[in-house]
Amino acid sequence: MNVLVIGSGAREHAIAWKLSQSEFCDQVFVAPGNAGTAEFHTTAAVDIHDFEELGKFAADFNIMMMVVGPENSLVEGIHDYFAQSEYLKHILVIGPKKAAAMLEGSKDYCKAFLQKYNIPTARYQAFTEDTFKEAVEYLKQQSFPAVIKADGLAAGKGVIIAQDYEEGFDALDAMLRNKRFGNAGSKVVIEEYLQGIEVSVFILTDGKEYVLLPEAKDYKRIGEGDSGLNTGGMGAISPVPFADEVFMQKVKERVIEPTLRGMQEEQLDYSGFLFIGLMNVNGDPYVIEYNVRLGDPETEAILPRIQSDLFMMFKALHDHTLGEYQLEVDPRTATTVILASGGYPEGYEKGKEISGLENVPKDVMVFHAGTSMVNGKLLNNGGRVFAVTALGDTMEEALAKANAAAEAITWQGRYYRRDIGFDLGKERVQ
Repeated sequence: MNVLVIGSGAREHAIAWKLSQSEFCDQVFVAPGNAGTAEFHTTAAVDIHDFEELGKFAADFNIMMMVVGPENSLVEGIHDYFAQSEYLKHILVIGPKKAAAMLEGSKDYCKAFLQKYNIPTARYQAFTEDTFKEAVEYLKQQSFPAVIKADGLAAGKGVIIAQDYEEGFDALDAMLRNKRFGNAGSKVVIEEYLQGIEVSVFILTDGKEYVLLPEAKDYKRIGEGDSGLNTGGMGAISPVPFADEVFMQKVKERVIEPTLRGMQEEQLDYSGFLFIGLMNVNGDPYVIEYNVRLGDPETEAILPRIQSDLFMMFKALHDHTLGEYQLEVDPRTATTVILASGGYPEGYEKGKEISGLENVPKDVMVFHAGTSMVNGKLLNNGGRVFAVTALGDTMEEALAKANAAAEAITWQGRYYRRDIGFDLGKERVQ
């Protein structure tokens, strides 16, 4: 069977890599892909936002399954387009339809859903430019720090943790009045700040049954010690030490099960991954956000730990047999370190030649994110350029391997955090 993976980052490289291990996959195509996916899979030079063009490619190359990586495509309704087409509706799409994708597409919609179904989350209110004065008054009433989020999709950068009123006001002004995030910031959510430690939980679900995947913790800040600007993610760890059986039982009962009940009540057509961003507050899980796809860079940490055939897991989703599916997981720790272009997440230079990949040990996985091949030369072509993943019997062992491999890959201005997992050392989580 031919499979099409939509996207161009390390997440999509990791998905294609995992699917390629299945004996049931004849060809794995990645659209538009990158230099890494081009090496082992077939890249498709199509505009993934042009659904007509994408559908023609799927028909021409006999695609039977499509895995959607980025949230934008889902929020734009890619699944709906394929489901409504006579010659495409037979294709199994991994990713929810547009209405369900609003769980990620709108922070306000997400928070209202959480409140309606009594799922633990932070208190909040939403505002627009027309209610700017009310937003300012509400902000004045908050304890600080406070969280201000652009309502729509902002590539993981639309969240400001304001340390005081002045910083909060500036964030509101930038989003609502000065359109810092365009339409994504035409509405903002102000919510209370939850003190705790984050964890990302993932399920594959048909909206009723689900398979719980390995959890992970990602690191959003550009600087070591979690300092500086938010990014799309600078590294990840799986498993997470505090996400033990007791904590995960709370997650199932208080978060996952009511989420699925809510999907059924709202008649949301869901068929794919659900990423639940959680805050562990004194041992209790609170939902920060939903994502309607796998996370990046968490994907690059959790997929190497999954020993089961990913294609067969997708087949169980299609057959509505996820409740019977037994997932096999490697007990070792996976650590992922992101190599980024200098200046990211703000301005950075592209087109720098990359060297050193040949020096990476065979047991370390390098997933390409922002790379391109030009005239036989491998160049950086994005802010996040590689995700380097290693497995080890301990987190420390895995990190040592990942950091050594990251150090071997070089180009002008490249940057990576050397402290991924710094807050998960044994002495910090006991």
